[in-house]
Amino acid sequence: MTKEIIINASNEETRIAILEDSNLVELFIERPEYQRMVGDIYKGKVSRVLPGMQATFINIGHEQNAFLHFSDVLESYRDYFVDYEQDGEERPPRSRKNKYGFDVAKNLKKDQNILVQIIKEPIGTKGCRVTTDIALPGRFVVLMPWQSHFGISRKISNQKERKRLKEIARQILPPNFGLIIRTVAEGKDDKEIKKDLKTLLNTWQEMDKRIKDLPAPALIYKDMGMASSIIRDLFSADVDRVVVDSRRLMREIVSYLKDVAPKLAHKVNYYKSKEPIFDHFDIEKEIARMGESKAWLKNGGYVIIEPTEALVSIDVNSGKFIGKKDHETNSLKINLEASREIARQVRLRDLGGLIVIDFIDLQDEENKKKVFFELKKEFAKDRSITKIEGVSRFGLIEMTRQRVRPSVLHTINADCPVCKGSGLVPTVNTTVARIERWIKRYRAGKGDRRISIRVNSEVYNYLKEGRYNRLMKLMWKYWMKIRLIRDEQLTYGQYSVYDRLNKTLIEEEKIA
Repeated sequence: MTKEIIINASNEETRIAILEDSNLVELFIERPEYQRMVGDIYKGKVSRVLPGMQATFINIGHEQNAFLHFSDVLESYRDYFVDYEQDGEERPPRSRKNKYGFDVAKNLKKDQNILVQIIKEPIGTKGCRVTTDIALPGRFVVLMPWQSHFGISRKISNQKERKRLKEIARQILPPNFGLIIRTVAEGKDDKEIKKDLKTLLNTWQEMDKRIKDLPAPALIYKDMGMASSIIRDLFSADVDRVVVDSRRLMREIVSYLKDVAPKLAHKVNYYKSKEPIFDHFDIEKEIARMGESKAWLKNGGYVIIEPTEALVSIDVNSGKFIGKKDHETNSLKINLEASREIARQVRLRDLGGLIVIDFIDLQDEENKKKVFFELKKEFAKDRSITKIEGVSRFGLIEMTRQRVRPSVLHTINADCPVCKGSGLVPTVNTTVARIERWIKRYRAGKGDRRISIRVNSEVYNYLKEGRYNRLMKLMWKYWMKIRLIRDEQLTYGQYSVYDRLNKTLIEEEKIA
């Protein structure tokens, strides 16, 4: 499998596309007004403690308070902000979670300072989610203050290599710090890993000064920008090349790689062609199709993807696929192809939360397992945490996917101001019926018999159509003099009514 990272930088935004076998599988967008927040560390102030919700809200200086669940209040909080000895209490034994004597509801107090790290960006009306389990990611290792354990990435499967990296971790593990050896450290010598660790320790020393000096709420540590963080986290030996259309950004990437992975620097290329880089790699077409609910399969079938507030619904259909074999075999072929496309679309659109997939019904249990394992295999390429259940007796597969930030669709699109994101607007008949109901209520309240109604062109033509048009019928029915005015500023379902005598606004109807 070939893997490429394509970066398009402009004044308005930076877009990073991940290609696998020339197919777009992930898209990241960063703008000046919307920068990546995951990984940022704040010195916050406890705003509210809600034992009934098992959560607390933290003021970190954002418009919305951050959400901190009790399960995310770990030893890092206890060791840094709670002075047990001063309170005359014996310090409980160290553990990763607050199971031994640390009562979160009791020890967290309003207006108390607390160090937190963002693990989930704000989505909709919800603020960001934070944890006190602080982690500083480097190229080869992740440094965790106030911890005492180390771990090796599960993606390193070679047991001999795991044993070697464990030995390195034991030797370099600093006191009062935990350590995780990352996947890209596979095959690296101890000098490179130690150098990365030293950089992180220096970063922590600078942070420690800021924590002590700055009043809460304050930003203590800003993680790398999106382009740099993707190079740090994703650019490994299995990536064939990185193509960038900005010389400035290319120099930044090469400079960073020369420090942490000089052997990869030659894979970074500058894109010189006049044709836009995303057009050259056929990425722009894929981005345009992301907003569509229907995604076609190569064999003629298609899937319908419908995100809702509660879950994401995905339906698999045979479409144009006819097949030459029996129904079971044809359905299996469509479902297997759909599994691959569903995994790609979910990663590309960055869909999260609960996902329910309705595959074409299969009778054979072995075939159901094939579909399930194909889906698991494809989602194994996904960096987000996914949990997938087997095929139910209704032919459904339920799964969850870690939601870290809003879907990329909400980054490149905004809700329609007319339909408010529902995709539905009132028909002309509905608008006219609403106008008539308003007139009836207005006349029942002894309103004036002379009014002006402003409507859009479509409603205007509908009311004026024919010799004995609908407008005339309204006037005769309610014994009123109505002046109809065409107003191009009004859209579907909107109208405004004015008093003909004083020319003052009486009623203004907007989309319900």
